[in-house]
Amino acid sequence: MKFNVSSGELVKSLSAVIGAVPAKATLPILEMVLFESENGKLKLSATDLEVSIVEFVDGEITEEGSIAIPARRLLETLRQLPDIPVFFEVDERYNIKFRTDKGTYKLAGENGDEFPVMQNMTDSQKLKTTTELIKDTIHKTIFAVSTDDLRPAMMGVYFQIGEDHTKVVATDGHRLVKLSLNSLTAASDINFIVPEKALNLTLKTLSGSDCEILVSEDYVSFQSGSTRVISRLINENYPNYETVIPKDNEKTLIVNRDQMLATVKRVSIFSSSSSRQIRLQLRENEVVVCAEDIDMSSEAKESIECSFNSEEELEIGFNARYLADVLNNVDDPEVVFEFSSPNRAGIVKPAVQDEDSEILMLVMPVMLNTYS
Repeated sequence: MKFNVSSGELVKSLSAVIGAVPAKATLPILEMVLFESENGKLKLSATDLEVSIVEFVDGEITEEGSIAIPARRLLETLRQLPDIPVFFEVDERYNIKFRTDKGTYKLAGENGDEFPVMQNMTDSQKLKTTTELIKDTIHKTIFAVSTDDLRPAMMGVYFQIGEDHTKVVATDGHRLVKLSLNSLTAASDINFIVPEKALNLTLKTLSGSDCEILVSEDYVSFQSGSTRVISRLINENYPNYETVIPKDNEKTLIVNRDQMLATVKRVSIFSSSSSRQIRLQLRENEVVVCAEDIDMSSEAKESIECSFNSEEELEIGFNARYLADVLNNVDDPEVVFEFSSPNRAGIVKPAVQDEDSEILMLVMPVMLNTYS
């Protein structure tokens, strides 16, 4: 195989696909990137057998073929070069020589035929949307994904794509986010769970304007521009999340989102390092946020103006990090909290929702001494 390509363009493509290269591979060839010639372009593929990334690069191919090249050493070398042409040549023993006007470099490669075969996704349901929508959807849900191996279904984001609208859900048992989208639909209902790693790579690598989603029984792929991310799905039953969303939270708090978030972050510095517990004391025109760490003899208390529709005061506790994560996901200047009692989940949402997307978040409270 012989080809030449711009070092700058190759660095961009290698930087995208290397996200799928495992740090410690069970098979040595997984530490490599597969280079192939396809339709006059250079095709780069990397995989950890669960998630794969494919990238196409413009280059001049003078002799077609395929070769697996050590990913990180090649990328580190090219990053030290200016944007200049690089000429690659592979011999019959899979030795790679690449040269520039700066010098010549040699690497030992592997037979491209030994590289794991990429999933072709031929028998798949096809959806078309925008990359912006997919990235925004991932960004608003991925923070609530569980890291608990004992609950594998919750280690990904759940997509329920229907003919009229779509629901995208993530939860770790402490937080839940449900995003409803009117602009993403399918010819027939389809439900699937995408692992967190695949979504993080999709978030980092996709850069085009349009996005094509292919879904099969076991795999999903997201393609935008010259990049394609393919992932094995989590084949588990997602928990019935609707049952944990309270329907009768009648106590409503409306407060400035930026003020609330900043206050939570400041006050949480004085909370216990183990529990990260803060208290919200809700009154008609004021919410008091407080925390204490008995072991360190520290405490903090701040008050914020608010609108609270209940004559009865309410005190409720939350993990500060979970509450901050949820507040970070509110795009509107004002945030609405809906409560019922100190031991029931609180609902969080923007005061004004977008026409095409509606977000609902839930945070489980922590028990306070005042009612435990």
